[in-house]
Amino acid sequence: MRVITAAEMKKLDQKTIEEYGVPGVVLMENAGRQVVEVIRQVLGNNVRGKVVTVFVGKGNNGGDGFVIARHLFNMGAEVKVLALADVEDIKGDAAINLKAWQKMGQRIYSLHQGDSINIVRLVLMNTDLIVDAIYGTGFHGKMSDRAGRIVEVLNGSGKPIVSVDIPSGLEADTGKVHGPCIQAAHTVTFALPKLGLILEPGAVYTGELHVVDISIPPMLIEKEAPQRYIITAELVKEWLPPRPPAAHKGSFGRVLVVAGSRGMTGAAYLVGEAALRTGAGLITVAVPESLHNILETKLSEVMTVPLPDTGNGSLSQSARQSILNLLDNASVLALGPGISTLPEVVTLVRELLPSVRVPCVLDADALNALAGEVETMRKVQAPVIITPHPGEMARLLDISTKEIQEDRISVAEKAAVTWNVVTLLKGARTVVAAPSGAIYINPSGNPGMATGGSGDVLTGVIASLVAQGLEPVQAASAGAFIHGLAGDLGVRVKGMAGLTAGDIIHNLPAATREIVESE
Repeated sequence: MRVITAAEMKKLDQKTIEEYGVPGVVLMENAGRQVVEVIRQVLGNNVRGKVVTVFVGKGNNGGDGFVIARHLFNMGAEVKVLALADVEDIKGDAAINLKAWQKMGQRIYSLHQGDSINIVRLVLMNTDLIVDAIYGTGFHGKMSDRAGRIVEVLNGSGKPIVSVDIPSGLEADTGKVHGPCIQAAHTVTFALPKLGLILEPGAVYTGELHVVDISIPPMLIEKEAPQRYIITAELVKEWLPPRPPAAHKGSFGRVLVVAGSRGMTGAAYLVGEAALRTGAGLITVAVPESLHNILETKLSEVMTVPLPDTGNGSLSQSARQSILNLLDNASVLALGPGISTLPEVVTLVRELLPSVRVPCVLDADALNALAGEVETMRKVQAPVIITPHPGEMARLLDISTKEIQEDRISVAEKAAVTWNVVTLLKGARTVVAAPSGAIYINPSGNPGMATGGSGDVLTGVIASLVAQGLEPVQAASAGAFIHGLAGDLGVRVKGMAGLTAGDIIHNLPAATREIVESE
């Protein structure tokens, strides 16, 4: 499913009206009816006798609110409409629906002046559900003090809130909140999800997201909407390769993992085990020779290989040729977790990559080794996937972590295009960017996954999917989703505080099965 900005949605609306002849008031009617259907579900499919309070602004979002109020009233609900704007300021299609509401003999209570807070408190005492139709996708910045106080009362009422298109106070393009913002139980958004509903912190304010059809032509979406997607189980299911009856272990690729140093053997273990649990046929974990016996003990279903060692438990520069020899029989290279940033290791990474001829997944210390030498990535003779967390990305771009977090999508997109690599920027709502300009945003996962080794697991998952034949951007996107879903499954049993990287690995097969078996 594609994800769009407010301006992109406005363009789709305009083209639907101008090129397909669908009047704006019809789109508004469709939007309102779809919200009513969600409200019916929330109220147990029977709105008769229920009390619904609709808060409207002066724009088209408020117009949707009038449509909602009219249909709920026709269904037997008791509906109160409270306006946070001067009714005289309501224009266009919204005004048409305002007049329809008034001609039905229904009142509008103004909160534009007077003792609005006490009016709101009084009305909410006898309300079953609140509809937020105050501000739409055009909202930016901070709402007025009066509106902000009203929003705080709504949030504190204990009543379920259904937001129309986007929670009021949330920026549609960024997910940022600069003041009071509606905390919705449900948000019903139209045609396509807006970026702010998917990105943090906006996702927290959105509640359960419902994406509904308002008759925007599918061919228009296909033509005009950007190549920016939210990753879904349906999409991942399309990408995952079949497992034919006659398959054997060689059918699902060979992963070479180069990882680990003294004190970091766990990183090598986690990558190898995650690759195995995600379905790759054969996995080899190559580690410094002095650590080899440890990995031999820890890994029973993954092959291990010793590499030239400095004698201090880290890779020697002379390991380069040994790694290249191993790559002759590999489908993909996973490089970096736990290898350290010792000078000899940094030199090894920089000298190795230009000779690599299989797809590679670069993580952790492989990325740290490239700080200041990012052009090395362009020298790899095969597709490259990088998986930095914000700190690693900041080092690669020589900017602050704060700058990375301010605009994660643009940062990932710039890195992908500039370095010609698939870029997976970790974090809440992981972003995957392809050199082609396509963007994928991952909704799965939870804060319990902020634990040591979780990133190593992700590296193994992605490498495994590349080995099984997925295109690099598919492998990174599907890997992020499967990894996050495994974490979500783990949290159901272990809780967030107790979740470990090992728990994520344990749930990888269940996560994949859930995707494959999903309808």
